[in-house]
This record gives sequence, C-alpha cells and structure tokens, in this order.
Amino acid sequence: MTTLQMPPLPPDVPPLTPHEARVARRLYALRRDARRDVAEQRRRWRYRVRRGRVEFDREMAALHARLRQSLPAYLLHANPFSVLTAPIVYSLLLPFVLLDVWTTAYQWICFPIYGIARVRRAPYVVLDRHKLQYLNAIEKANCTFCTYANGVIAYVREVAARTEQFWCPIKHGKAVPEPHDRYHHFFDYGDGERYHRDLLRLRGRLRAPAGPPRRRPRPA
Repeated sequence: MTTLQMPPLPPDVPPLTPHEARVARRLYALRRDARRDVAEQRRRWRYRVRRGRVEFDREMAALHARLRQSLPAYLLHANPFSVLTAPIVYSLLLPFVLLDVWTTAYQWICFPIYGIARVRRAPYVVLDRHKLQYLNAIEKANCTFCTYANGVIAYVREVAARTEQFWCPIKHGKAVPEPHDRYHHFFDYGDGERYHRDLLRLRGRLRAPAGPPRRRPRPA
C-alpha cells in the first residue's frame, strides 16, 4: 500500500505534527477524489471546459435543448406557494451581496496587516449552471441565486477560518458538526501549554508562500 504524498509546504512554513499530517492526508485524499469525480462527470456527459467556459458536444447540446420545459408549462405545474414566497427568497440577495463585499474589503485591508494570505474568491463562487440549456429562464435564475448564496457562504467561511486560526485556534470542548478544514489543526480544548508554545507556529502557516522575485523592468 503506497503512502499518499501531499504537495510540499513552502520552506518558510513550520512542519505539521504527526496528527496534523494524518488529518491533512485525509483531507487531501478527499479533494483528490472530488477532482476525479469531476473528470468522470466530464467524460460521461461529454463536455469540456475551455477558457473558463463549459462546452458540450453538439449531440448533447441538442438533447438539452429538447429537454427544456417552456415557461408556461413550468408555471402551470408550479406550487402556488413557491411563487408567493419567491420575493422573500430573493430578498436575501441584498444581505448576501453586502456580506460578499464587506468580507472582501475586510480581508484586503486586514489580512496583509496580520500576515495572512488572502482567500481567492473565484474558486468558491462558481457561476456556470445558468449555461445549461435544459433549464428555462426561471430555473436558471433560481440556480444562479443558489450558486451565489452557497458560494459566498463557502468563501466567507474560509476567510473566517483563517481569521480564527490566527486569533483563537482552539478546538471546542463539545463536538462541532461539520467543522471547517482548519479546525482539525487547532489546539485541544484545555491544552494551554501547547497554545502558548505553538501559537506563532500555527499562525505562520497562514502566510502566503514566497513567490519568485519580480524582475525589474530594464531601462529603455
């Protein structure tokens, strides 16, 4: 049985403890399997991603167009209460946008001061479901809203997780359902000695990896 090899850490990042390394390997394996599932999905449904755009082959695109339900038929079979509650659902768009903008401003202002690498927003807010041709206009709007809302929550969660790792990386005394990935590297509840000894080391893992030196432009 081969040992799962993780990508190497930057040289200026402190090494993981044995427990942290085991947790990191499990998380890395889950992400690797998720990437394999996406590759299998592309093969099965015959599409590719080129320059950030999803493109189905001609036969599959034609099938999707035939599967699309017309708006009159969709509204005819819709639950009347779903239609009545739609304004309440979409009213959440404003707080989500404010949360998105405010969180982005927070990390751009504060993270450089703390020495924390900023979170890239693009991998979390992935807007591509509206391009599926078997969805009508209402379904595309619903999918776009759900995608944005859940993407913003995931993005904000990672920003909050990095903030927590910097200021208070301590596990809770009670079990936490679905903790974020960084939680497993936090100090045990009650381990005050390790907290004071290794807090700076754990903060050090939040630093952005040092990139190659930038070349200075040559004088004309």
